[in-house]
Amino acid sequence: MAPALVYALLFAAIALEVIGTTALQLSQQFTRVGPAVVVVVCYAAAFYCLSMTLKIIPVGIAYAIWSALGIVLISAVGLVYFKQRLDAPAIIGLGLIIAGVLVVNVFSKSISH
Repeated sequence: MAPALVYALLFAAIALEVIGTTALQLSQQFTRVGPAVVVVVCYAAAFYCLSMTLKIIPVGIAYAIWSALGIVLISAVGLVYFKQRLDAPAIIGLGLIIAGVLVVNVFSKSISH
């Protein structure tokens, strides 16, 4: 599998997870059927896409990228769409998550660049 395709699948997994998590908030504890169905479909598709990346990217690295970018993106969705404010420690923590993913991707020999 080509590296570009692997990362496309990883980013698809991240996008699906963010959509699923957004729908989870909208499902109101699974009391709204439409958003609840979106949650299940998106999470299943996200895990499928993530599993495909594991043919090339080590599980720890793939999961670190997936979870870190998911955290940052869903925080942005919460801020913009749900009007959930982040305080300074939350913003600093998100910055550290981003820094960690950058360090892994730029300097680690565990993944092919």
